[in-house]
Amino acid sequence: MKWLDEAVSAGQATTAAHPDRIAVLDAIRADRAGPVAVRLLQLSRADDAFVRREVMDLLSSAGAGRPWPEAAEAALARLTDPDEEVRRRAAYLVVHAGSNDAALRALGQLTEPVVRTALAEWLRGSVAHLQDDPLASVRFLARLETLSVAPPQQWLPLDKALLADAREASRHLDGVGWRWGRVLYGLRRERHVYALVARLLADPATRDIGAGLAREACHDWRAAPVELLPLLVRHCGRGISPAMAKALTTASISEAAMHAHSALIAEVPFTPYPKARRPSGSPMPSYDSTTAAAVLQAKPVDTGRLHRAPEIFGALLDAGPLTFRQAAQLYNLTFKRPGRMQAACAPLWLRHAGPTVLPRILALMTPHLGDYAIGEYYSEGLARMGRHALPALPSVTALIDRRTRIPVNDSTRDGETMLDERLLAAAIEARRAILADTVS
Repeated sequence: MKWLDEAVSAGQATTAAHPDRIAVLDAIRADRAGPVAVRLLQLSRADDAFVRREVMDLLSSAGAGRPWPEAAEAALARLTDPDEEVRRRAAYLVVHAGSNDAALRALGQLTEPVVRTALAEWLRGSVAHLQDDPLASVRFLARLETLSVAPPQQWLPLDKALLADAREASRHLDGVGWRWGRVLYGLRRERHVYALVARLLADPATRDIGAGLAREACHDWRAAPVELLPLLVRHCGRGISPAMAKALTTASISEAAMHAHSALIAEVPFTPYPKARRPSGSPMPSYDSTTAAAVLQAKPVDTGRLHRAPEIFGALLDAGPLTFRQAAQLYNLTFKRPGRMQAACAPLWLRHAGPTVLPRILALMTPHLGDYAIGEYYSEGLARMGRHALPALPSVTALIDRRTRIPVNDSTRDGETMLDERLLAAAIEARRAILADTVS
């Protein structure tokens, strides 16, 4: 087991995709009673705190959320570890490898606030009954869990209790603001969020919590940046805390907020969120019917992609009807698979085949308007269709009128918010183009 000891002590066993990590996890998953698992459990008692941290992580990864009594027992012993980070990781492992009952017993027996908070955090709904716990962070988590499923008539007393505990809870619990925001979002309490942010920001002792809640609100609600930017600016004070700076950066993602409060925001020293730009690519070549036909002739009929398809088919359609082979190529590009190419070619197929295909084309395009990977391209396609896309206007308007962000998948919450803003901007432009063409 020398290789295992070295892999753990060097950090290789917890390095993503490292061969040593893969070997360790594969061995444990194959046999939890095997030599690798046994040695790893022994290393949980190593003298080096770094090794103990690594072991807690490895046991958690290898357990994959399934009960593992031996790992849970090792983690229980580390809940009183002298190293704080070991205690935090052990708390996670106790809950996920053991039973809730064992974790709750530990929570009731221990007094150290860091580990009690960590246990309560990972126990989630199982701590809802601990609203009178002596530790503010545990009470706060218990009340959040209770609030998340509470009927409206119980909201006010829970709000007051959470507000009373927020400052003290933040001593041992990170992210009080965003945790609170997630619960309020789940209850669809948008206006309550704004009122709560105002109260938290007004008190210097809870200002950073308010900033965290404001940032979460901007991630969840489209109107939040417009509503909250003035409050954030007003309570910046002489120096901007990291929490406040992050909230301002997130709020700056909103084009509506930056437009509405441009004068206010210009006076505040913070870093706006970088606006992503599409690469301009190479200069657009000019096609006539002859060069366009030559390009298509060199491509198979079932081609899946075609660079410059709108320009190529546009040149041919300007000159007259497509040949049977060219039409087949356009058909395949339009109907074979969703994506950027389909969004670009669908308006061309409408132009080729005429108004009778409009319902089929729109049925092809509108379901993808909210797709964070390709929705922009479908909105752009509708914009190019102009008045022909009028039947799609309800779908476009529904996307624009959403109060909440479109669920997307990105590595950061700010990145996800930016993707929603881009979908929103593309939909607004599509609606503008459709209505302008209809009026003209």
